[in-house]
Amino acid sequence: MAFCSPKFLSLLLLLSAIPIGIIVTLERAKPATHVYHYHSNGWFRECAKWDSHNRRFIVSFFEGGLGQVLLPEKDYESSPPLEEVTVVKETHLAGNASLGIAIDAPRNRVLVVNADVIGNRYGALAAYDLSTWNRLFLTQLSAPSDEKSFADDVAVDAEGNAYVTDAKGNKIWKVGVEGKLISIIRNPLFTSKEWYKNLVGLNGIVYHPDGFLIVIHTFSGNLFKIDLTKGEEVKIIKLKEGTLSFGDGLELLSPTKLVVAGNPSGRLVESTDGWNTASVVGTFSGPKHRLATAATVKDGKVYLNHMVGIGYPKKKHAIVEAVF
Repeated sequence: MAFCSPKFLSLLLLLSAIPIGIIVTLERAKPATHVYHYHSNGWFRECAKWDSHNRRFIVSFFEGGLGQVLLPEKDYESSPPLEEVTVVKETHLAGNASLGIAIDAPRNRVLVVNADVIGNRYGALAAYDLSTWNRLFLTQLSAPSDEKSFADDVAVDAEGNAYVTDAKGNKIWKVGVEGKLISIIRNPLFTSKEWYKNLVGLNGIVYHPDGFLIVIHTFSGNLFKIDLTKGEEVKIIKLKEGTLSFGDGLELLSPTKLVVAGNPSGRLVESTDGWNTASVVGTFSGPKHRLATAATVKDGKVYLNHMVGIGYPKKKHAIVEAVF
């Protein structure tokens, strides 16, 4: 998401349409499910992923950088809010947003996508050690001389290769385990026939243990299966029931179940034929004024990251349990 992108403008329109009194009422209402609240200095947090080994959420800063939200030893149930601590802040990446993140536990690292927040003229993928926060690599994906692009989300396969979606150019960059840009996956199916449905294109992405990627196209709602075992063959996953329009971040709950964050807050999608077809089998409605942008799984439970922080001077963010 960028400050000048249609996605961000849609967010501003949504927020401006909600009277302050309603927001206050929504904030004071008792949540229907468990919520991890945490304090932050930033208004927007695009993505949050659970790091089970270190008992923390890792969150990406829309103003650039990464933070961690440590959980106490005992289960956290209520107030006071937890605290966000900045762990990565690179001055030479200033002016770029940190967006999608993926935890690569076997290699003890986290991958984070960085994108130009104004001109869509720069995109990069960085990797950091989860113990020391030392940067392992920074791979430039796009430059001012390239076509406009918007690096958005990332997934990691079994060998450590990373796949980064381009929400503007409707393509996928493949980056090797050591950080080398290997190839770019393109396919005509990635681009909708209606021009307006390409305003926000390829977005959330996950790697399935059977050797394929699942990717969502936000405005069209199309879900794609990219079979890495068949030369990156691309097929549209036929939805038999429901719609995935305005879907954002993805997370696998199991080999047959996929969580889609977005609008509404969350949808549960199931496939019984290896993701050739699928159906929306459940929905969850969380705090709409905060906008769900990413999903993660903690101890078998689904949690949705909500982008907008509320409050001043510290902003209170919410990672909300989704029950389908």
